[in-house]
Amino acid sequence: IVGFQADNDDYRNSGWDKGHLAPAADMKWSEQAMRESFYFSNICPQNHNLNAGVWKTLEDKSRDYAVKYGSVYIVCGPLITSNEHGHIGDNRVVVPDGFYKVLLVRYDGVYDGIGFYFKNAAGRKKLKAYAFPIDKIEEMTGMDFFHALPDDIENEVESRYNAEVWGL
Repeated sequence: IVGFQADNDDYRNSGWDKGHLAPAADMKWSEQAMRESFYFSNICPQNHNLNAGVWKTLEDKSRDYAVKYGSVYIVCGPLITSNEHGHIGDNRVVVPDGFYKVLLVRYDGVYDGIGFYFKNAAGRKKLKAYAFPIDKIEEMTGMDFFHALPDDIENEVESRYNAEVWGL
């Protein structure tokens, strides 16, 4: 990446974890992919309780979904709205207000999707408390995640989620 980039010194004594967006545990298929998962372009300041709690729970469940359904499409990232947490380090790394993750699976010729939003704060609720239809996450982020799906399928998949498909 050209320009400013975070480094380990920015996180030192900041009180924030180096939270992975694409988890290192998903990269075991390649030593290079594992190494690259630690690039700062894949890391954001994350509350420790979130990182080691429900965020990790969703990472683990996402691997289970991939096994159960054969594959899972995942899009995730930070969300900065009010910048209530400010910046850390000399590189002034922005601390996100929250994180989103949207997932899409196909099984038996049917698509199902779900979205999650987590405030960048401590919290230990059940995963279902953070679940939303993908449309809600699109509204929050201003992004259109699965636009390549035919419109009728996209509209149906993104407007609701089936808690049973996701084990919630």
